[in-house]
Amino acid sequence: MKLNIENLHPGMLAILGIPSDENSSFLRGPALAPEKIRQALHSPSSNLGTENGMDLGEDTRFRDLGDLVFEPGNPEVEQIEPQVRAILQQGVRMISLGGDHAITFPLVQAHHQVYPTLNILHLDAHPDLYDEFEGSRTSHACPFARIMEQGLAKRLVQVGIRLLNDHLRQQAVRFGVEIVEMQAWQPDLRLEFSEPVYLSLDLDVLDPAFAPGISHHEPGGLSTREVIRLLQNLRAQVIGADIVEYNPLRDLNGVTAMAAAKLLKEIAALMFRS
Repeated sequence: MKLNIENLHPGMLAILGIPSDENSSFLRGPALAPEKIRQALHSPSSNLGTENGMDLGEDTRFRDLGDLVFEPGNPEVEQIEPQVRAILQQGVRMISLGGDHAITFPLVQAHHQVYPTLNILHLDAHPDLYDEFEGSRTSHACPFARIMEQGLAKRLVQVGIRLLNDHLRQQAVRFGVEIVEMQAWQPDLRLEFSEPVYLSLDLDVLDPAFAPGISHHEPGGLSTREVIRLLQNLRAQVIGADIVEYNPLRDLNGVTAMAAAKLLKEIAALMFRS
């Protein structure tokens, strides 16, 4: 979908596709995700209603900007921050659709320019705190190490983690990360933040039974309902979000696309509530 950033107004909540998977380590495919999530969002099998009673289809503040455009020959991850920052500076809040998780670093860089006291809530099976992965410091396994190194977040809370090794535990200690591992998960978890929050949702936080369309299947994750409940119980001013790591090439009957669309709607409701 072609990028359309005309007639932006403060108070808008926009969807922005970021079709980039050049930093994926195992499989490619997440670059195809934004359009597939849009198709699910507008599927005639459902509607644009949210569980708190909002109808996003009737709300003129809700808009789809299309997909970010990348110039060939230059690293995609380096092209994200300036384009996103220009949109945010017009008073628009965004839910970005990846793409792999490497896009979160430049997205947070852009948000930090507008919200310098940023906190991050990160939902994922993996902490993505590697100092480098397979020789790359921009890998989708590394974004939160880059974010914390640059002091872009005052607080980083990670939920759903179930794949930690010694290096990642050391990195978590180094950066003061608060981790809620799946083995300690409680369904009544309520999180509260006093500073603006950026939400990063990796779809592999869901158990593969609920989200087969991901590159890294890690059993033992959350259900779709548990993630929705976590969002609905969240006490925070959510000023930006991303949904990443959907791989349509691995999906079954569009199940993961529909889960992504459902979570997108609930994140939008949360952001409007904020």
